[in-house]
Amino acid sequence: NKIKYAGAMFLGSYAPEALGDYNAGPSHVLPTNQTSRFTNGLTVNDFLTSHSVIRYDQQAFNNLAEGAMTIAHEEGLYQHEASVKVRVEQEES
Repeated sequence: NKIKYAGAMFLGSYAPEALGDYNAGPSHVLPTNQTSRFTNGLTVNDFLTSHSVIRYDQQAFNNLAEGAMTIAHEEGLYQHEASVKVRVEQEES
């Protein structure tokens, strides 16, 4: 109950660190210096890339366009605002 952060936990008398490192699967490269508070051990996922795929249909775009332009404008991201505005104008023409 007192363990708050850990890269790996070896539980019981029959779970020595060597078996965890070499046989069980978790990477031998585990976070140190309390970095386990915000990260995990090295895994295959560290060598992969992920991608976000974003798709809106016309109705969803129309519902969100004005708000997105307002936020972009207020943040000073005028090209973000323009990326929405040009599509709104295409819809209107």
